[in-house]
Amino acid sequence: MSLLPVALLNRLAAAALLAAGCAAAQAQGVAQAATLAPPPGTMMGAYGQSLHQQQQAAATQPAQAAAPAPGDAVSRFLSERGLLNIAEPGRSSRLLASVRDTASDLVLSAMNFLGVRYKLGGNSVESGFDCSGFTRHIFELSVGLVLPRRADEQARDNSLTSIRKDELKPGDLVFFNTMKRTFSHVGIYVGEGKFIHAPRTGSAVRVEDMRDAYWSKRFTGARRADLSAAAEAPATR
Repeated sequence: MSLLPVALLNRLAAAALLAAGCAAAQAQGVAQAATLAPPPGTMMGAYGQSLHQQQQAAATQPAQAAAPAPGDAVSRFLSERGLLNIAEPGRSSRLLASVRDTASDLVLSAMNFLGVRYKLGGNSVESGFDCSGFTRHIFELSVGLVLPRRADEQARDNSLTSIRKDELKPGDLVFFNTMKRTFSHVGIYVGEGKFIHAPRTGSAVRVEDMRDAYWSKRFTGARRADLSAAAEAPATR
Protein backbone atom coordinates (compact mmCIF):
# COMPACT_ATOMS: atom_id res chain seq x y z
CA MET A 1 0.00 0.00 0.00
CA SER A 2 1.38 3.36 -0.98
CA LEU A 3 1.77 6.08 1.62
CA LEU A 4 0.02 9.45 1.17
CA PRO A 5 2.24 12.47 0.75
CA VAL A 6 2.88 14.38 3.97
CA ALA A 7 1.37 17.57 2.53
CA LEU A 8 -1.93 15.80 1.81
CA LEU A 9 -2.03 14.35 5.33
CA ASN A 10 -1.55 17.81 6.81
CA ARG A 11 -4.44 19.24 4.69
CA LEU A 12 -6.75 16.40 5.78
CA ALA A 13 -5.91 16.97 9.44
CA ALA A 14 -6.57 20.70 9.14
CA ALA A 15 -9.95 20.04 7.47
CA ALA A 16 -10.96 17.66 10.27
CA LEU A 17 -10.07 20.21 12.94
CA LEU A 18 -12.03 22.92 11.09
CA ALA A 19 -15.12 20.70 10.85
CA ALA A 20 -14.93 19.85 14.54
CA GLY A 21 -14.65 23.53 15.44
CA CYS A 22 -17.68 24.46 13.30
CA ALA A 23 -19.76 21.71 14.88
CA ALA A 24 -18.86 22.90 18.38
CA ALA A 25 -19.70 26.49 17.54
CA GLN A 26 -23.04 25.47 16.02
CA ALA A 27 -23.94 23.46 19.14
CA GLN A 28 -23.09 26.40 21.39
CA GLY A 29 -25.19 28.76 19.26
CA VAL A 30 -28.20 26.43 19.41
CA ALA A 31 -27.93 26.19 23.19
CA GLN A 32 -27.66 29.96 23.57
CA ALA A 33 -30.60 30.56 21.26
CA ALA A 34 -32.71 28.12 23.28
CA THR A 35 -31.86 30.06 26.45
CA LEU A 36 -32.65 33.53 25.07
CA ALA A 37 -35.57 32.72 22.79
CA PRO A 38 -39.09 33.49 24.08
CA PRO A 39 -41.46 30.56 24.80
CA PRO A 40 -43.40 28.97 21.93
CA GLY A 41 -46.39 31.10 20.94
CA THR A 42 -44.70 34.39 21.89
CA MET A 43 -45.37 37.23 19.47
CA MET A 44 -42.36 37.91 17.20
CA GLY A 45 -41.34 40.96 15.22
CA ALA A 46 -40.54 44.41 16.64
CA TYR A 47 -43.66 44.56 18.86
CA GLY A 48 -43.17 41.02 20.10
CA GLN A 49 -39.54 41.64 20.96
CA SER A 50 -40.44 44.84 22.80
CA LEU A 51 -43.15 43.04 24.75
CA HIS A 52 -40.74 40.21 25.61
CA GLN A 53 -38.14 42.69 26.85
CA GLN A 54 -40.76 44.45 29.03
CA GLN A 55 -41.80 41.13 30.54
CA GLN A 56 -38.17 40.22 31.30
CA ALA A 57 -37.59 43.65 32.90
CA ALA A 58 -40.75 43.34 35.02
CA ALA A 59 -39.67 39.90 36.20
CA THR A 60 -36.40 41.30 37.56
CA GLN A 61 -38.00 44.24 39.41
CA PRO A 62 -39.49 43.96 42.94
CA ALA A 63 -43.26 43.69 43.06
CA GLN A 64 -45.10 46.89 43.89
CA ALA A 65 -48.37 47.28 45.80
CA ALA A 66 -51.40 47.31 43.55
CA ALA A 67 -52.96 50.75 43.18
CA PRO A 68 -56.74 51.37 43.00
CA ALA A 69 -58.21 51.00 39.53
CA PRO A 70 -57.81 54.33 37.67
CA GLY A 71 -61.51 54.49 36.87
CA ASP A 72 -62.67 53.74 40.41
CA ALA A 73 -62.94 57.31 41.63
CA VAL A 74 -65.08 56.48 44.64
CA SER A 75 -62.70 53.93 46.19
CA ARG A 76 -59.69 56.12 45.41
CA PHE A 77 -61.39 59.11 47.06
CA LEU A 78 -62.30 57.17 50.20
CA SER A 79 -58.89 55.52 50.38
CA GLU A 80 -57.06 58.85 50.14
CA ARG A 81 -59.07 60.10 53.09
CA GLY A 82 -58.42 57.06 55.21
CA LEU A 83 -62.02 55.83 55.22
CA LEU A 84 -61.30 52.40 53.77
CA ASN A 85 -59.77 50.31 56.55
CA ILE A 86 -57.62 47.48 55.15
CA ALA A 87 -57.83 45.78 58.55
CA GLU A 88 -61.60 45.46 58.11
CA PRO A 89 -62.07 44.59 54.42
CA GLY A 90 -65.68 43.44 54.87
CA ARG A 91 -66.80 46.64 56.51
CA SER A 92 -64.86 48.78 54.05
CA SER A 93 -66.43 47.00 51.08
CA ARG A 94 -69.92 47.57 52.52
CA LEU A 95 -69.16 51.25 53.04
CA LEU A 96 -67.84 51.49 49.50
CA ALA A 97 -70.95 49.81 48.09
CA SER A 98 -73.34 52.01 50.07
CA VAL A 99 -71.61 55.21 49.00
CA ARG A 100 -71.63 54.10 45.36
CA ASP A 101 -75.27 53.10 45.39
CA THR A 102 -76.93 55.92 47.35
CA ALA A 103 -76.44 59.67 47.31
CA SER A 104 -72.83 59.26 46.22
CA ASP A 105 -72.57 62.77 44.81
CA LEU A 106 -73.75 64.34 48.06
CA VAL A 107 -71.55 62.17 50.29
CA LEU A 108 -68.45 62.63 48.14
CA SER A 109 -69.11 66.35 48.01
CA ALA A 110 -69.25 66.44 51.81
CA MET A 111 -66.00 64.48 52.11
CA ASN A 112 -64.31 66.95 49.83
CA PHE A 113 -64.48 69.44 52.72
CA LEU A 114 -62.70 67.24 55.27
CA GLY A 115 -60.32 69.41 57.25
CA VAL A 116 -62.14 72.73 56.76
CA ARG A 117 -62.04 74.51 60.12
CA TYR A 118 -65.04 74.96 62.40
CA LYS A 119 -66.42 78.47 62.68
CA LEU A 120 -69.52 79.37 64.68
CA GLY A 121 -72.00 80.85 62.21
CA GLY A 122 -69.75 79.91 59.26
CA ASN A 123 -71.24 78.62 56.04
CA SER A 124 -68.40 78.65 53.50
CA VAL A 125 -64.93 77.23 52.92
CA GLU A 126 -63.41 80.68 53.32
CA SER A 127 -65.06 81.44 56.67
CA GLY A 128 -65.27 77.86 57.94
CA PHE A 129 -68.40 75.90 58.87
CA ASP A 130 -70.53 75.26 61.88
CA CYS A 131 -72.61 72.06 61.86
CA SER A 132 -75.76 73.36 60.18
CA GLY A 133 -73.83 75.72 57.91
CA PHE A 134 -71.95 72.68 56.63
CA THR A 135 -75.04 70.54 55.93
CA ARG A 136 -76.82 73.48 54.32
CA HIS A 137 -73.85 74.19 52.06
CA ILE A 138 -73.48 70.53 50.99
CA PHE A 139 -77.16 70.02 50.15
CA GLU A 140 -77.35 73.24 48.15
CA LEU A 141 -74.08 72.55 46.36
CA SER A 142 -74.82 68.91 45.54
CA VAL A 143 -78.54 68.69 44.83
CA GLY A 144 -79.75 72.29 44.86
CA LEU A 145 -81.83 71.83 48.02
CA VAL A 146 -81.65 74.89 50.29
CA LEU A 147 -82.13 73.81 53.90
CA PRO A 148 -83.00 76.15 56.79
CA ARG A 149 -79.98 77.66 58.49
CA ARG A 150 -80.15 76.19 62.00
CA ALA A 151 -79.95 72.53 63.03
CA ASP A 152 -83.30 72.54 64.87
CA GLU A 153 -84.96 74.18 61.85
CA GLN A 154 -83.56 71.52 59.56
CA ALA A 155 -84.93 68.79 61.86
CA ARG A 156 -88.41 70.34 61.70
CA ASP A 157 -88.41 71.08 57.96
CA ASN A 158 -91.61 69.65 56.48
CA SER A 159 -89.86 68.75 53.21
CA LEU A 160 -87.72 66.17 55.04
CA THR A 161 -88.96 62.74 56.12
CA SER A 162 -88.32 61.44 59.63
CA ILE A 163 -86.65 57.99 59.60
CA ARG A 164 -85.53 55.45 62.19
CA LYS A 165 -81.90 54.83 63.04
CA ASP A 166 -82.00 51.37 61.49
CA GLU A 167 -83.23 52.89 58.19
CA LEU A 168 -80.28 55.21 57.70
CA LYS A 169 -78.73 55.53 54.26
CA PRO A 170 -75.83 57.68 53.02
CA GLY A 171 -76.97 61.27 52.54
CA ASP A 172 -79.43 61.30 55.45
CA LEU A 173 -79.20 64.03 58.08
CA VAL A 174 -78.47 62.83 61.62
CA PHE A 175 -79.22 64.95 64.70
CA PHE A 176 -77.80 65.00 68.22
CA ASN A 177 -78.37 66.70 71.55
CA THR A 178 -74.99 68.25 72.35
CA MET A 179 -76.14 71.48 74.05
CA LYS A 180 -79.10 70.27 76.14
CA ARG A 181 -81.37 70.86 73.15
CA THR A 182 -82.96 68.01 71.20
CA PHE A 183 -81.67 69.04 67.77
CA SER A 184 -78.61 71.13 68.62
CA HIS A 185 -76.17 69.34 66.29
CA VAL A 186 -76.42 67.88 62.77
CA GLY A 187 -74.26 65.89 60.38
CA ILE A 188 -74.55 63.79 57.22
CA TYR A 189 -74.62 60.00 57.39
CA VAL A 190 -72.02 58.34 55.13
CA GLY A 191 -72.65 54.63 55.83
CA GLU A 192 -71.55 51.83 58.19
CA GLY A 193 -72.40 53.85 61.29
CA LYS A 194 -70.27 56.84 60.33
CA PHE A 195 -71.23 60.46 59.75
CA ILE A 196 -69.42 63.61 58.63
CA HIS A 197 -69.87 66.91 60.42
CA ALA A 198 -68.33 70.15 61.62
CA PRO A 199 -67.85 69.33 65.33
CA ARG A 200 -66.88 72.31 67.46
CA THR A 201 -64.61 75.32 67.92
CA GLY A 202 -60.95 74.40 67.52
CA SER A 203 -61.75 71.40 65.33
CA ALA A 204 -62.47 70.79 61.65
CA VAL A 205 -64.87 68.86 59.40
CA ARG A 206 -64.29 65.15 60.05
CA VAL A 207 -65.84 61.68 60.01
CA GLU A 208 -66.87 60.03 63.29
CA ASP A 209 -68.65 56.86 64.38
CA MET A 210 -72.22 57.23 65.65
CA ARG A 211 -71.76 54.01 67.64
CA ASP A 212 -69.21 55.64 69.93
CA ALA A 213 -70.67 56.14 73.41
CA TYR A 214 -70.69 59.95 73.18
CA TRP A 215 -72.71 60.08 69.96
CA SER A 216 -74.83 57.02 70.61
CA LYS A 217 -76.42 58.40 73.77
CA ARG A 218 -76.95 61.84 72.19
CA PHE A 219 -78.61 60.72 68.95
CA THR A 220 -82.06 62.33 68.65
CA GLY A 221 -83.25 61.48 65.14
CA ALA A 222 -82.66 61.42 61.41
CA ARG A 223 -84.22 63.05 58.37
CA ARG A 224 -84.18 62.16 54.68
CA ALA A 225 -84.58 64.44 51.69
CA ASP A 226 -85.95 63.33 48.34
CA LEU A 227 -82.65 63.90 46.59
CA SER A 228 -83.85 62.96 43.11
CA ALA A 229 -86.74 65.42 43.31
CA ALA A 230 -84.48 68.09 44.79
CA ALA A 231 -82.01 67.73 41.95
CA GLU A 232 -84.75 68.28 39.37
CA ALA A 233 -86.54 71.15 41.11
CA PRO A 234 -85.23 74.75 41.18
CA ALA A 235 -84.29 76.22 44.56
CA THR A 236 -87.29 78.04 46.07
CA ARG A 237 -85.93 79.43 49.33
